[in-house]
Amino acid sequence: MSFKAPPTLTRRAFAKAATLGAAATLLPAPARAAEPAFYAGKTVQLIVPFSPGGFYDIAARIVGRYLPQYIEGQPNIVVQNQPGAGGLSAANRLATSVPRDGLTFATVSRGIPQLALCGDPNVSFDPMKLTWLGSLSSYTDDGYLLVVNASSPIKTLDDARKQKITLAGVGVGATNTTFALIAQELLGVNADIVRGFPGANDIWLAMERGEIDGQVIDLSAIMAARPQLWKDGKLRVLAQFARNTRLPDLPNAPTARELVTDPRDRAYLEFAESPFFMALPFAAPPEIPAERAAILEAGFMKMARDPKFRAEMAQAGMLTSPIDGKAVRKVIEEAAQTPADVRARLGKLLIAK
Repeated sequence: MSFKAPPTLTRRAFAKAATLGAAATLLPAPARAAEPAFYAGKTVQLIVPFSPGGFYDIAARIVGRYLPQYIEGQPNIVVQNQPGAGGLSAANRLATSVPRDGLTFATVSRGIPQLALCGDPNVSFDPMKLTWLGSLSSYTDDGYLLVVNASSPIKTLDDARKQKITLAGVGVGATNTTFALIAQELLGVNADIVRGFPGANDIWLAMERGEIDGQVIDLSAIMAARPQLWKDGKLRVLAQFARNTRLPDLPNAPTARELVTDPRDRAYLEFAESPFFMALPFAAPPEIPAERAAILEAGFMKMARDPKFRAEMAQAGMLTSPIDGKAVRKVIEEAAQTPADVRARLGKLLIAK
């Protein structure tokens, strides 16, 4: 059956109308207005698990200034200090009670995931399920140092074995506590370890008042918090951790790996030192929406590679050697492959004391 043009149209007019109608079907649909970026107009909370003035706090505040420009929508980032249990309380909250909406992330005390691998019953999270954004340091140019006041009668590591030395720590899972205990166990340091300090600044004040002899701390953390003490020669280094070789500026301070030669002790030391390879990590809660996790991780790494950001970190005394969230997870996965007896040994040291 043939189709006839309506009587009100001539055949030529009908053909023209039909052509225009066919062309119209080929035109793209009107473009929708672009959806606003999720983070536009939002406030993001950055949790620091220690009191103000320390290594983690200084780094977090620099991140809080730079990261917004690398997140679409440029949210406002507010830094909040929530000290407790050497960073464990904040990590537990991040995993269990913080909303999983991508509006909160934290700097995580690097030793806390290790507590989970050691079976600490106080850990309420699986480190592999956190949303790791990356780490600002993988510890290629740093050192973790056993330091004392230069005014102390303790001149060498051997002195610290013979005479009582008072060292400070924050709490369980904090690396300054962990390595004070390891210096005591593996290096034979005759130490009283005073724990419970809210953060690094409190420890520095106690050292300056002569209430404690020293602590175990990153070189970059010294340069971030008390660079003048270092420059003025008011600190003495007795030993170096997380180093295969001595730092060039510290040729007379032995590394723990030089001193620990028993294979079982060496495996134990290397497991204990594994957090330094993700030395300044940041994470969001588990199971945040995948697209928001991707935005945060990509933004974090763009920020970490920004020369201006790295220059400000260096000015604050912190050298950056960033790795992404996938690399952080790899460090944890490899540490998890450590033999159970080695992990249990460190767990006994950390959890029982």
